[in-house]
Amino acid sequence: MLDGMKSQAVVSFLLVFGLVVIASSCGKGPDSRLAGSWRGKERNGWIPVRLQGGPARIGFQHGFLLALEIADALAVEKLLLTHDTKRDWIFLRAAAEKVLWPRVEEEYRQELQGVADGLAARGVKADVWDLVVLNANLELSYYTKWLDKSTTPAAPERCSAFVATGSWTRDGNPVIAHNNWSGYLEGSRWNVIFDIRPERGHRILMDGMPGLIHSGDDFGMNDAGIAITETTIGSFHGFDPTGVPEFVRARKAMQYSASIDDFDRIMREGNNGGYANTWLVADVKRNEIARLELGLKNVTLARTKDGVFVGANFPIDPKLIAEETDFPANDPGRSACARRTRWDQLVAEFKGRIDLETAKRFLADHEDAFEKKAGAPSERTLCGHVELSPRGMKPWQDEFGPAGTVQAKAADAGMVERMELDAAMGHPCGLDFSAAEHLAHHPEYAWQKPLLRDLPSRPWTRFAAP
Repeated sequence: MLDGMKSQAVVSFLLVFGLVVIASSCGKGPDSRLAGSWRGKERNGWIPVRLQGGPARIGFQHGFLLALEIADALAVEKLLLTHDTKRDWIFLRAAAEKVLWPRVEEEYRQELQGVADGLAARGVKADVWDLVVLNANLELSYYTKWLDKSTTPAAPERCSAFVATGSWTRDGNPVIAHNNWSGYLEGSRWNVIFDIRPERGHRILMDGMPGLIHSGDDFGMNDAGIAITETTIGSFHGFDPTGVPEFVRARKAMQYSASIDDFDRIMREGNNGGYANTWLVADVKRNEIARLELGLKNVTLARTKDGVFVGANFPIDPKLIAEETDFPANDPGRSACARRTRWDQLVAEFKGRIDLETAKRFLADHEDAFEKKAGAPSERTLCGHVELSPRGMKPWQDEFGPAGTVQAKAADAGMVERMELDAAMGHPCGLDFSAAEHLAHHPEYAWQKPLLRDLPSRPWTRFAAP
């Protein structure tokens, strides 16, 4: 597996080097569509990329600069989605074309086609339907569950996050942070820092997976001073096939929101229930934060200039819980409930002292609030290690394979104003994941072996969009 990682690093290096060779070979100048774009040197597991221009040009740059990584991401999602949805890729492509594409706005149609064009220029065979499936990978499970009339949760509980301001933070200004929980198979690919400079809307700095035009795990900010993140609503079921895909609304909100009101409006318009989330938002220009719990039938917005909102996959509104979830709200041992308890403990303990470094400590926390046990990483801790959970406590791994926190991000108000974020690839607590070691003990996940990677813990790294 280490040899595989080294090979991937070599491929990435050759890709960057190859761009220079292609641009200057055969007497041709650089493709004009690449103007203003840039792919930087990998930094502690992250690939920084700048995209600039109109939607078709941004898409072309994305596909061209990240061609090999997008091909790899598509291979991962083909393996995962066909396993998880019990549908083949032909079915998923058809859903992309007939259900999702008719409700994708023209701007993002152009960008997705541009990604396909950029891939073609690099010799990667993938069309726009493949890319829609990739971008909608999280919500397609909601669609297939809806088709099956199933109330089984469409997506596992993923992510821990918070946003705070006023008397809760050290300087009275917003602090926002998030760690991404996912399977290690796909999570090890969530390693791009996108600096997007569109012709319309606001400039964006966000994390993401190669090939996604949205963040996907949804941590980002724009030059209007809006910072955004979310955590999945646990045990949610519901989908509206006539609605606007969640990935379109999430990208649009990141690009066009200049206030919490803007964000609320964009996320509600055409809501399809796909990838239902509790969204956390900070408006650093107005020193205001908000929590948008976005179900399908039930949507609630809370906002304050002095408070804290936390997320760990627990639904809040009793009506939403009753009508749209099978969430066991009275089970304190449930991952989401235990992490909610731990969030409440931490923010109360650090009230008035929450800052960037405190946020990083929170995201690396290994306190099991249910067992009242420190140093016990599992699915109950804010830094998630589902594969380390005691037997009988890891239903996610039983179905989806090894999973937990795969990376983390944090920013304070000053950083949002300067368009900066700190990011740590791998578990922010410092623990590493070894694919070979895990598969040796869990041969039942051999179906992931061709693509499962090690996930080493990397240091926090500052990224900026100057």
